[in-house]
Formats: sequence, structure tokens, C-alpha cells
Amino acid sequence: MAYRSADINVMVRAAEKAGRALIRDFGEVEQLQVSRKGPADFVSAADIKAERIVRRELEKVRPDFGFLMEESGEIKGADPSSRWIVDPLDGTTNFLHGLPHFCVSIGLERSGEVVAGVIYDPVKDEVFWAEKGQGAFIGDRRMRVSGRGRLADSLLATGIPFLGHDEGPGHKKFLRQLEAVMSQTSGVRRFGAAALDLAYVAAGRYDGFWEAGLSAWDVAAGIIMVREAGGYVSEISGKSHKLDSPTILASNDRLYTEIVKLLKSAG
Repeated sequence: MAYRSADINVMVRAAEKAGRALIRDFGEVEQLQVSRKGPADFVSAADIKAERIVRRELEKVRPDFGFLMEESGEIKGADPSSRWIVDPLDGTTNFLHGLPHFCVSIGLERSGEVVAGVIYDPVKDEVFWAEKGQGAFIGDRRMRVSGRGRLADSLLATGIPFLGHDEGPGHKKFLRQLEAVMSQTSGVRRFGAAALDLAYVAAGRYDGFWEAGLSAWDVAAGIIMVREAGGYVSEISGKSHKLDSPTILASNDRLYTEIVKLLKSAG
């Protein structure tokens, strides 16, 4: 059985508790779809409730740690070196439309470095977790990035720009990237939850993932997961990735260089 540290245990408990609340609320979304008002306000409330659950559970055990959260922003802690980075509902648009693909994502940052991450998919009841130097796991089973070494055999994931999100030149650049990837790989998927995309790269389900315009809470947990599973994470250009980087690329170790070249060729 994989060893879970005290930090991982509290992160898993917090994610699972928030995930159970999301599942209960998700059961109401289908009914709200047909109402005149629509489900948007309800989903926003579900998001905020999940974030409060995560914060409460983490503060019980680590009261001095700070937070960086999607809904509440940054909250300073007594310990300036440690903070939780939380996305209580990654895949909000999926949730809003009744699509069962979303997750809770929690990263632990110490002295500017993400050292632990948990991503919980409550629909499939899958817990992905990783800790620096300890490996990456799904439940009790160790995760490894895929072993595919040919672009022609690879399956990549991405996020597609949308209304109000990096419009204009950004959209055109993405279409060039997509065309380049389509021409060289066996397929591209867009599932709408970046944290799960990264977890899937770590688990070998995807061979690579790229996206622009993500926030720290979208990627913090997934970054350490991919790296601990033997993969690479950088900006699309190949530059070192930071939590505030404008783009992200994650892939297995065998295809990383080729994917960087492929995306760079799209300009």
C-alpha cells in the first residue's frame, strides 16, 4: 500500500468531502437546466460551498498555512512559506451543463515550490495524488506517464479558447497549433477540466496536454503529479514553467521534445 503523508491525508479528506457535496449538488443541475433562470447561480453557490469545505478541513490541521483559491483569492497565513492552492470545482462549465467530468484540485506550495497535490474526481471516485520525491499515485497504485514514443501513436489533450477568453490573435494561434497537432497525432481531446487533463497525463491516459491562459489553481496539483510520474512540464515554448506562466505543456518524457517543436512550428 502506498504511503500517504499527513499532508496528503488531510488533502485527500478535504477533496473527498468537497467532492461529495458537489455530487449532491450535481444531482440538482439536470432539473435546473429547464428552469427559466437556469443553473448558473446554483452552480456558483455549489462552487463556493465546496471551497469553504476545503478551507475548513485544511485549516483544522494546518491553521497557519495561507491559501490561494479561485473564489476567495489569496489569504495570507501566519506561516508565509506555506500555502494551499485550491480549485474547488475545476470543470465548472461541464458541471453547469450536467456533464459528469469535473474535479476538486488542491496543491501544497512551500517556499514557492509545489510539493504535493491531490486531484479528486467525485463522479468516478478517483483520487490522484503526488508528493515530491515520493511518486504519483491513483488510489494505492503508482502512476507512470505513458511509454509511447511516436507522435503518430499519441493522444493529446488541450483546452480550447472561448468567448471572452484570449480572443482575437490567441484564437488564431490556437487553431494553427491544433492543425499542426492534428496532422501528426492519432487524436486530440478537449474534456474541459485542466486539472484532470494533467492527472490523465500522469496516469498515461494522455501522452501530452497543452493550454494557454490557465491560473495557478488549475495546474498546481497536476504539475507535481506529472513530474512525479516521470513526465515533463514547461511552457509551450519549452521555457521553465512557473505558476503564473501564460501557457503550459505537459507530456511523457519520450515525446516532450517533439511536441515542443510541433507547437513552436505553429508560431
